[in-house]
Amino acid sequence: MQTVLVASSKGGCGKTTLTTNLAAHYAQDGKAAVVVDADRQASSFRWCARRPDAVPGVLALDGTRRAALERVPPDAERVLIDAAAGSTPADLEPWLEQADAVVVPVLPSPIDLEATAPFLHALAAVGRIKRGKLPVALVANRLKPWTRASQEALDLLAGFPFPVVAELRDSQAYVVLSGLGKGIFDYGSEQVRSHQDDWGRLLRWLKKHG
Repeated sequence: MQTVLVASSKGGCGKTTLTTNLAAHYAQDGKAAVVVDADRQASSFRWCARRPDAVPGVLALDGTRRAALERVPPDAERVLIDAAAGSTPADLEPWLEQADAVVVPVLPSPIDLEATAPFLHALAAVGRIKRGKLPVALVANRLKPWTRASQEALDLLAGFPFPVVAELRDSQAYVVLSGLGKGIFDYGSEQVRSHQDDWGRLLRWLKKHG
């Protein structure tokens, strides 16, 4: 079993997008996937409930209740924790103790990067992370690769204490599919496959640290 914590101190940065699309990937790959939704908005939880019968199911657990990980079935192969928005490393401590990897989505704007920087530096000081026992990676989300702002954001991200392992383009496809209880890995069209390619580095990073 691999447990991945998706976390950020900032709301609206794409935690649920990462959580649900990773869950869809693992489910399509034949793995027993579980989403633990610790955010009171319960977006990931509702996404799991919306998944149609035509695609592999993903078990959802309410992560706002105590000891949520104790309710994960023993045959689960991938556990994805959608942390509460606005969490600090201290808030995340129970999840950090159980996680095998941490993924932090970051939006490509100076305001968002400035707001996220204290969280990342505090995360770097967490014992397991500082000792190299818990790997952390950044995902640049909603990029517009053709714009100067996105390129400048990537340059700024290079100065943070964790590697950038994916650059996800801004696309309405994520919004539309989320409303259907699906992810981009539930489709095989040529247009969708181009978005799937954006996830390759992140998936390889997670496999390395599984």
